[in-house]
Amino acid sequence: MKQIYQKYREHYRDNFYLAYPIVISQLGHTLVGLSDSLIIGHTGKVPLAAVSLGNSMFTTFLVCGIGISYGLTPLIAQANGRGDKQSCGHLLGNSLLVNIVTGILLCGIILGCAHFIGYMGQEAGVAAQAKPFLIFLAISMLPLMVFMTFKQFAEGLGFTKQAMNISIIGNLLNIAIGVTLVFGLFGAPKMGVLGVGIATLTDRIIMGITMAWYVLRAKHFKPYLDTFRSGGYKWPTIKKITGIGAPVALQGVFEVSAFGGAAILVGWIGAAELAAHQIAISLASMTYMMASGISSAAGIRSGNNLGKKNFFGLRLSAIASYHMVIVMMSITAILFLAFCNVLPRFYISDPGVIAIAAQLIVIAAFFQLFDGTQVVGLGVLRGLGDVRLPTIITFLAYWVLGLPIAWLLGFTLKFGVQGVWWGLSLGLMVASVLLFFRFHYKTKKLEATA
Repeated sequence: MKQIYQKYREHYRDNFYLAYPIVISQLGHTLVGLSDSLIIGHTGKVPLAAVSLGNSMFTTFLVCGIGISYGLTPLIAQANGRGDKQSCGHLLGNSLLVNIVTGILLCGIILGCAHFIGYMGQEAGVAAQAKPFLIFLAISMLPLMVFMTFKQFAEGLGFTKQAMNISIIGNLLNIAIGVTLVFGLFGAPKMGVLGVGIATLTDRIIMGITMAWYVLRAKHFKPYLDTFRSGGYKWPTIKKITGIGAPVALQGVFEVSAFGGAAILVGWIGAAELAAHQIAISLASMTYMMASGISSAAGIRSGNNLGKKNFFGLRLSAIASYHMVIVMMSITAILFLAFCNVLPRFYISDPGVIAIAAQLIVIAAFFQLFDGTQVVGLGVLRGLGDVRLPTIITFLAYWVLGLPIAWLLGFTLKFGVQGVWWGLSLGLMVASVLLFFRFHYKTKKLEATA
């Protein structure tokens, strides 16, 4: 162990200081949904199920938008590694255009989904409360995409702390507004589920404006922004950004939509099962986003080393990221197992829902390592610009294998909601193994050319 630590010590340190602000910032996206669930869960299982349904549907589009924005980061990291500051500003301007258009399109699609939510076989009370909540989430996509554009630009250059600070403040604001509107405090109307929707929209508007202001005003970004201010949208640049962003978006969509599809399957079983699913998935999503922060840092380091043609350092840095995520996800797995009966009580007091959620949290503990290693594999490969085959792998793992087996176990073999979750766990395991083999092949090939 000592020899391993000595070999990777430098990379552990560099990865940690780059990753921990991204982990906290990424965690902010999940904490919005988590705080919504914590706030609304104490008003009853139907409102909690409604928030679960709305968040499950929205998360697929959220991950799509975040994935598109990730198209900027490895390009910025590679350009910065080459010392090409002029390209960085040009990339930012074109990425902002891509992301604003993406935000508008996703908003329209989510609004369409909200219109048909009553035809998805859910309980009437759940669907009625989920619809207006989903509408507010849809509108929040545009300011969120503005935030992500400037966040990815800053992180691609190695500046990760400001987005972390904005995310922390934004989540505190979301909780304060949510509690006030849900329970009608300080003379505000008691709005229930609608209140958490308004809080989320307000939070994301403020975060988008603040992140843009920071990047455009900070002195250390000025050398990179000359070509941003001069405009110049070019199709080859847009194509390059979307050529990475679109496959990354699909990778995330295939995984998250599988869990979103599982929410619909679970909703057919009952409101109690759907509420329990929301509790467990919100906890699993939190650890996933933490791992995603390590993945983003791994992608930045990989892209930067690729630009410098430091292929040996690239592989060592990537393996160090694998080590870090394995340690982190092992800790969360132990915590899930130790507190599986305690964690659901923070959301709801219904004993039936708590019992089901505890069983799902145990399953979530099982797949923690696979979830963490697969997302780090995707991050490293994204930094190398290798996005097409990983996209195919995620599709096969989650939609060809995971979700059909979830249906088989949950409904045909009558294992219920636990069967649905075990099927999805299998998909995570397959994705993790295949992506590691792909990483090993690509990095060894690069080392051989050095």
